[in-house]
Amino acid sequence: MTRIIDLTLNVNNSMSGVQITSCRRLAEEGWNATTLELYSHSGTHMDAPRHFLPEGGTINQQDLSICVGYAQVINLTPTEPRQAIQIEDLTKRASNIQPGTRLLLRTDWHKQYGTDDYRNALPRISVELAHWLVEKQVAMVGVEPPSVADVNNMAELTEVHEILFKGNVLIIEGLANLDQLENEVVQFIALPLKIVNGDGSPVRAIAIEEVPQ
Repeated sequence: MTRIIDLTLNVNNSMSGVQITSCRRLAEEGWNATTLELYSHSGTHMDAPRHFLPEGGTINQQDLSICVGYAQVINLTPTEPRQAIQIEDLTKRASNIQPGTRLLLRTDWHKQYGTDDYRNALPRISVELAHWLVEKQVAMVGVEPPSVADVNNMAELTEVHEILFKGNVLIIEGLANLDQLENEVVQFIALPLKIVNGDGSPVRAIAIEEVPQ
């Protein structure tokens, strides 16, 4: 048996970069419909290399085989605000990181969603760890904070993203509910909208894990 765990933040008007308005009403026009205005990196989302690389690949060019498959859950808790996650933080918790591995970094930071700390005090991937992930040929890294790097430090933000993008590491940010996962390896799915020339896209991310009978 399996169970599905939703790893996606709710999309509503309280989310930064989102505006949802009614454009048709059932009582008046005969059906309900809404107009969605979405910042491309709002909520749970996927970055495309074009986000930081002028000639980088766009979201509609993303290899979907990377977006679907087994992922290793790395429990980094407890995690401190503004913590720079180092290589040893991963290696002491995971010893089987192979080329093509997908990683989900659990920090429980989704619990800070709705606070100033969620954006301004996020734990993030260090420059050294970013290089290491590329050296290990990791295929994907998913994180709970809204970014893999400090959004208030443009130099760091740019450097970490560029390292990962140039190393062909897919970035997924704004994940939630990794604390609900019971298995160290899960099936992971996160698919972006097919936005031509897009630099990123909100995704619906889920994990599927085996349930002992």
